[in-house]
This record gives sequence, C-alpha cells and structure tokens, in this order.
Amino acid sequence: MKIDLNSDLGESFGRYQLGNDSQVIQLVTSVNVACGFHAGDPDVMAQTVVTAQKAGVGIGAHPGFPDLQGFGRRKMQLSPLEVQHLVTYQVGALQAFTSKHRLHHVKPHGALYNLAASNHQLAVAICRGIQQVDPQLPLYGLAGSELIKAAAEVDLPVAQEVFGDRNYLPDGRLVPRSQSDAVITDPKLIAQRVVQMVKKRTITTTDGSEIKIDPDTVCVHGDNQQALAIVKQLRQTLTQAGIDLQPF
Repeated sequence: MKIDLNSDLGESFGRYQLGNDSQVIQLVTSVNVACGFHAGDPDVMAQTVVTAQKAGVGIGAHPGFPDLQGFGRRKMQLSPLEVQHLVTYQVGALQAFTSKHRLHHVKPHGALYNLAASNHQLAVAICRGIQQVDPQLPLYGLAGSELIKAAAEVDLPVAQEVFGDRNYLPDGRLVPRSQSDAVITDPKLIAQRVVQMVKKRTITTTDGSEIKIDPDTVCVHGDNQQALAIVKQLRQTLTQAGIDLQPF
C-alpha cells in the first residue's frame, strides 16, 4: 500500500516569505511549485526547484489564474483557449528551471483547479495546455472530478488527488474556502482522515456520510501556520499504518 504526499510550495514573492518550504520539502514526496501568476516569482521558482532537486522529490508546476492579490483563489472569466495558453506558459516557465527540462507533474491551483473540477471544457483546456509542453506529463486533479475525466478523454496521464486538510461535500467537491469549516487544522484528525482515504478508499463528508474515493496522491497545503506539524504527523501516522510514501 502506497501513496504520494504532495504540498503546494514556492509561494513567496520578492522579500515576502510564505511557508516553511525548506523543511516541508524534506517530508513530502512531491511538490507543486507556484509559477508566478498567483504566487512566486522567477527567483523563488529557481530556489524552490534547486531545493526540491536536492531532496529528490517530484517537482510539479502549479499554474493558476493571474491573480497575485487574491492568491489565485478568485474566479476569473477566461475562455478555454485563454486557460490553455496560461497553463502552457506557466508549465513551460517552471520546466525551464529544472534539470534536463523535465517535470514530474502539473497541478492547477486554487480557483482554476476548483472551477475545472466541475467544468469539463475548462478541464480539457488545462489538459491541452499541459500536452503542449509534454504529452506524457501527468495531471494531478481532484479525485472523481471533470479533471480526471478530461485527462482520460485526451489521453493525458493523471493522478487522482485527495486533501487531508480540507472538508468534503457529499457530492465529492471541496467545501468552499468562504465557509468556516473548509479547512481542517488538527494534525491528528488530518492524519486519521488520510489513513481512511488510503486504506478504506472512502472519505467522511460534512453530513457524516462516506463516499468512495480512489487516491493516488494526498495534498497538504503549505501556506498555513500548522503546515509543518501537519506534514510531520501525517508522515508518522502513514508509516505506522504500513503505508509507503513515494512519488506518483
């Protein structure tokens, strides 16, 4: 039994520092690096890639809407073609910083990710944008969502992603961040939920029901104060449960 543990990193900008990237990188198996549109800048991208390469983790691009002020969490009305191009642009930019110009995966960020999880046209546009850079580059998408269906439709490799630190609605969507119960911060509770996801292939939703889920990778966000404690607890609990951690 195995699972990939990923985290969203490289979100600092200029002189402003966000997260505990250097420490979190040592505890996960893959990272999603901001590409300058919702967070990050060329220097941060380069530094994060170097740190990740030294740690031997999978390096993924984390393209988002061009929304620095809103951290990419605000909806933008872009056409599918515009989305395709902004994904290609960001993925290509991060790939250029990697050794041998190869990435491990691509995971859309924030509002782009959430919109594409239910909008098939948008999901296909993201897949096409990735294919323009590398047709063998896997997409990380919300388990059971339109992102997974779109990847299968266009023959793009895909990993089904679940979230240990987010609550789920009964239909499998994430609880919107505008709601008070969207994010879970208790490291032990998060670890228990992830073990349930991996071993039972289910997740308990906000109404107490259990829905089926088939995870390939688990995300823990790196932009909150508890991030380091959460990743440490999660890694320890998964290991004790006999679950191996390795890149997708």
